[in-house]
Amino acid sequence: MAENHHLDQIAERVERLLLRHDELQRTNALLHQQLQAMQGERDSLKSRLNAARARIDALLDRLPVNSAPTSGRNA
Repeated sequence: MAENHHLDQIAERVERLLLRHDELQRTNALLHQQLQAMQGERDSLKSRLNAARARIDALLDRLPVNSAPTSGRNA
């Protein structure tokens, strides 16, 4: 009788482990999806940053070389 009780306890623990395993697999899948989304967002932000840098560089290239104000001009 004690042996059956011991087997029941083992079976219950195995069931709990299987449920926990399934739960962890679902959590892992969700985290993987979130990671993919974040990596896509990061890549998009990097692209936007590079485009903004290129626009700023283009504007800087259009500035005159000597842009210091002269003292004889009125504001």
